[in-house]
Amino acid sequence: MSLQEIINSEQGTVVDVRTPMEFMGGNVADSKNIPLDQIMSRMEELRTLAQPLILVCASGNRSGMAQQYLSKQGFECYNGGSWLDVNYLVSQKA
Repeated sequence: MSLQEIINSEQGTVVDVRTPMEFMGGNVADSKNIPLDQIMSRMEELRTLAQPLILVCASGNRSGMAQQYLSKQGFECYNGGSWLDVNYLVSQKA
């Protein structure tokens, strides 16, 4: 399933792994801010979120690291890359 299909079907959760300050500067509507350095300590919270998780950051680097880690923990998740790209996909929701 593509990111656009996941977004269109309103499945899953967008998780922004940037810092709170970056997140406050702009984010995807209804996304959750769980900074990369807090992923391990917030595993229980992550387990309560609707999957698949679409992970975003500024460029795709941090979200890629989060995706690799969470996949190994059994999460269905995707590296959405830049939050701006995912925000655009949300704006194009059919």
